[in-house]
Amino acid sequence: MFNENADFVQAKDFFKGILPDERVFFLVRHAERDHIKPTDADYGAHVGLTERGREQALALGRCIPDGDMVFYSSPVGRCVETARCIGKGRAAAAGVALAPDMPLVEPLDGLGNFFVQDYDEFTKVLRAGFYEGICEWLVNEVAGNPRNQIEAFCPLANRSEEMLAMMLEKGNARFNIFATHDAWSVPCLTHFCKMRFTPQRWMNFLTGMAVVTDVQKNVRRIVPVTGLETGWLEF
Repeated sequence: MFNENADFVQAKDFFKGILPDERVFFLVRHAERDHIKPTDADYGAHVGLTERGREQALALGRCIPDGDMVFYSSPVGRCVETARCIGKGRAAAAGVALAPDMPLVEPLDGLGNFFVQDYDEFTKVLRAGFYEGICEWLVNEVAGNPRNQIEAFCPLANRSEEMLAMMLEKGNARFNIFATHDAWSVPCLTHFCKMRFTPQRWMNFLTGMAVVTDVQKNVRRIVPVTGLETGWLEF
């Protein structure tokens, strides 16, 4: 069942509410990218961030409080760069200058295609309609009727819980950044926060799901968070 009133909290407000004994595991979509053309044979795999996207990621980093940070990302370049810009923004706020290749970002293959069960079937979804295919899969999964896209995608609930477990296992800092794609943030937001997405109302760049735990990594709350003015894109 969807929560039609669910909305995103702005990052600056979210991070102000983090207590000294809490940790954050932030699964976030990359910052604004250049347009992906329908003729792109690689489905945008090599499309990079815009200059505005870099500035947005730096601004997000500046609103993160003091504390150790680690960075993980999809192997795709725009996700790596997003994570690095968030770290640079945080360092700049603390008055620390970083080298161009810092902070270190660990690429994770799972953050590139976490919910894909059959890549050949997934490419058919991409060709037929990216937003339409994912939304159809999610609606069927939430309704308990996963009939149409089951060959392309993993079961929503099980795989979302595996994503959460992976994040908690990997991250050992106070702030743990996992930069990924909308295709893998949207399912987690659907499962954990009951948010509803449509081809006309999608998630924005630099937006995602923040998991807040205690120091033993017991989950206290899961919050939809955006680094921009709104977490929604209207088409």
